[in-house]
Amino acid sequence: MIGRVFAQRYRLEEFVGKGGMALVFRANDLRTGHDVAVKVLRPEFNSDAEFLERFQREALAASKMSHHNIVNLLDVGEEDGYRYLVMEYMRGRTLKDIITEKGSLPEPVAGQIAIRILSALQHAHDNGIIHRDIKPQNILINAEGMVKVADFGIARVAGSNTLTKGDSVMGSVHYFSPEQARGEDVTAASDIYSVGVVMYEMLTGRVPFDGDTPVSIALQHISAPPKAPSLLVGTISPAMEQVVLTAMSKEMRNRYRDAADMARAIRGALQNPQATDTSTTAPVTALQEPVRPVGDSTERIQRQRRKKRRQETLLVILLTLVVLAGLTIGGITIANNIMSRTEAPFLVGETEENALRIGKEKGLKVEIVRQSDSNTPAGVVMLQSREYQYPMKRGDVLVITVSTGPEQQGVPKVTGMSLTAAQAEAEKYGFRILAYQKEESDQPYGTVLAQQPSVGNMLAYGNIIQVTTSGSLNVPRFIDLTRSQAMILAQETGFYTDSDHLKIVEHTTLDESKFDRVADQVPKEGERVLDSTVITLAVYVQSSDMPGEDTSAENDQE
Repeated sequence: MIGRVFAQRYRLEEFVGKGGMALVFRANDLRTGHDVAVKVLRPEFNSDAEFLERFQREALAASKMSHHNIVNLLDVGEEDGYRYLVMEYMRGRTLKDIITEKGSLPEPVAGQIAIRILSALQHAHDNGIIHRDIKPQNILINAEGMVKVADFGIARVAGSNTLTKGDSVMGSVHYFSPEQARGEDVTAASDIYSVGVVMYEMLTGRVPFDGDTPVSIALQHISAPPKAPSLLVGTISPAMEQVVLTAMSKEMRNRYRDAADMARAIRGALQNPQATDTSTTAPVTALQEPVRPVGDSTERIQRQRRKKRRQETLLVILLTLVVLAGLTIGGITIANNIMSRTEAPFLVGETEENALRIGKEKGLKVEIVRQSDSNTPAGVVMLQSREYQYPMKRGDVLVITVSTGPEQQGVPKVTGMSLTAAQAEAEKYGFRILAYQKEESDQPYGTVLAQQPSVGNMLAYGNIIQVTTSGSLNVPRFIDLTRSQAMILAQETGFYTDSDHLKIVEHTTLDESKFDRVADQVPKEGERVLDSTVITLAVYVQSSDMPGEDTSAENDQE
């Protein structure tokens, strides 16, 4: 599969892993240059009608979601019998890997990770989508601390750590809810239970229930009470322990009302733990600068001057400099700590532009989530992730929810814009852009030439505006470049560089200075053609009949 190109766009570069029903590859988007994740349905399921139906149904469900804590779906397709999903690619590690390496996580860290998981789930639940398989293996965390939930709606086949009912997958056994174990319908409350189990594992380093078989573990989910987390890790606060045990209630009605309700409970537990200090902040160590060794200098001074008083004076000066240096460094450190502190501004009711400006002035990174709301004008902030004056540090992320207006709105004008600008404009109203066709044009590459629906037509939140874009590029000069230089230039210019679109014709020459260089090209330099146009390059190669290689015939004649 490595090297295969789907849709003349996604080139598979590296095998990443496999799930119950799909093989996962890191791929390169040849149009944007970005890495993406491509999930290819396992070939053995291509003839399974139920799997095919589920694959398409779940892909459609995933396409309805767009959230900063979800690994979002970018494209769906089928080619040469392979059905595939294209997802955003996130470099990082799974939460399971982190727990395995570090054991139990600090309570504030576990709480913040859980809040982000719940934010993703609330968005999914609001769209009528239940994850059904929340577990640390499906939580990705990158080096910047971004948390994303993966595998929304992608069911897994039965394995050593799953249970099934008939042919339907019920989730990973260590993390699924009592109702899943009983084979009952799965609801949003089931996801909340699973988050409780994940929190239990983050806080203690172990799952609440374990056993020799999946069935024995499932029975414990149904009837056995979990061991109190604080009995395993004594520093867990009573407030956070109560959050975990409430989420893991056997009865759905005793759990949190929704994911947002649980997130609020976690935030409250972090602010009011009602227990001994569980801070993981390392004790402040006094800043000291090592005293420079002066023994040799002193001996030289003693030998040269032989005067004890001048030796003592020198030592006093050196010690004074050390003290002053220590005070200066300590002062700078304290100043930096103070200067790095900020607080959350009040952004609700502000326009998106003002909110971004105010957040920047506070030194915060403002991330935007969009949601339709009939009572809030489009482009106005409805919610923010931190309440007003919440203590923060410069560089922290503040998430704001910006209204896209009513559920149905008039389609904005995006023609004449670049594709990137059109996507940003459509996003303000809760719409998405699908570039489905390219045409030749004298407009810059990527300019939107036409749109459907047209301006002013009413469209529901989350729907797609299809656009036609300019696909024309000016052909650069390849002649006299080396073969590799020509390949790089073609890619940088925006042309496809796979073997179907960039063809090499070899011509022999005796001139060594021309070896491996382009002799001619079609289309010619300066022509304006579509990015999918086949480019043919004539490249010089060494002739097999080099002069002086065989003179035996001439010698015989002599």
